[in-house]
Amino acid sequence: MPLTTASDAPDPRAVDPRAADLRRMKRIALGCLLASLAGLILSLVMGAAGPWAWLKAFCEAAAIGGLADWFAVVALFRHPLGLPIPHTALIPQGKQRLAEALAEFVRDNFLHPEVLLQKLQILNPAERLGDWLRVPANLAQITGPVRTMAIEGLSLLHEQAVRRALGEFLIARALAWNATATAASVLDVLTQSGRHQDVLDGALSKLRDYLATPEVRSLVAARLVKFSRAQWPKATSLVDTIANVDKMADSLSDKLALQLVEEVQTALSQPDHAVRRQFDAWIVEFIERLRQDPDFAREVNAMKDRVVQSDDVRVYLDGIWSEVRATLERDLHREDSVLIRHLDQGMAALGDRLSRDASLVSAINTHVLSAAERMVGGMREGVTRHIATTVKAWDDRSLVRQIELSVGRDLQFIRLNGTLVGGAIGVFLHALTLLMQR
Repeated sequence: MPLTTASDAPDPRAVDPRAADLRRMKRIALGCLLASLAGLILSLVMGAAGPWAWLKAFCEAAAIGGLADWFAVVALFRHPLGLPIPHTALIPQGKQRLAEALAEFVRDNFLHPEVLLQKLQILNPAERLGDWLRVPANLAQITGPVRTMAIEGLSLLHEQAVRRALGEFLIARALAWNATATAASVLDVLTQSGRHQDVLDGALSKLRDYLATPEVRSLVAARLVKFSRAQWPKATSLVDTIANVDKMADSLSDKLALQLVEEVQTALSQPDHAVRRQFDAWIVEFIERLRQDPDFAREVNAMKDRVVQSDDVRVYLDGIWSEVRATLERDLHREDSVLIRHLDQGMAALGDRLSRDASLVSAINTHVLSAAERMVGGMREGVTRHIATTVKAWDDRSLVRQIELSVGRDLQFIRLNGTLVGGAIGVFLHALTLLMQR
């Protein structure tokens, strides 16, 4: 039961199961004391001679022992009979010293670096962690609370504020991003390994396939007829009287497309084709321009900034968190959650590796010991002051009450033993007196 400070009001309705046991032991000890006093009075009334002398010797010593131990036990917690007798009420009177002694005890026995590190070395935390993680039931103790905390954490987050913060963060990072330097580095890597030619091959293949389609040929033929009629209407009309211009355009477009396809195929099949050399030169020139031309770099970054700050991008970024949150919540509510499964597998893998990798165990233990040493060094004095300050702030009545509930039952046995042992000593001394008189 926690102690209260001077500002805390104790609850009189609070029932501690130790209180009934303490009251019972007090009644037993008091009953023995009263019985010894009653026996003493009876022996005096009966003349304290003969067999009554033995009763007087027992009860007299028992009463003295019981009263002395009652005084000693009561003096620990309060003034006996409310009288301000010196060196009584030891616990409340010595609360300041008790606080300092308790704080120093914890500091020297629990927070001393050498003591703590020695215990941690014996404990071998990494090995114990590995053994613990290899038990499936223990993994459930991790993943279950993690799932609950993650779901509750997502529900507590203010969606509008998170969306706004996430969007502002991403936009700020994008605006600070040097697009020209990144593009130059990426293109440099591509050209060094020749991958840019793979890109060119893909583009040429797509172009070849596109030119070979009937739709493209029909489109080219239509454009040729339209152009000729617009530029040379009379000549076109004259030719149309001799032959069909549309059919001529279809034939010409077929030949033109076939020629273009053959040219593209030639470029694809020849590694040293002029198109490839021109493409190499253009890429090198473009990379150099990205790195050396500040005006061009400003234009590229300005274009990137306009895209980043556009309404479409902002709307997209604003919806990212909603999508992420919905995905996470759906996954966490599923029994076969992917995130929880990965966490479970990761913890199990860590436990398995700790059982096989002695170097990892040693490394983790080293880090734990180092962190513990730094932590203890930083918090040792602070914890000591906190304990001392907390104990000093405890209410005297609450402090006495809690200590009495904790050890009072055993102290009543001292009273009981004092009464009985005192009586036995009284009988022994009476017997010794009679023996010496004889």
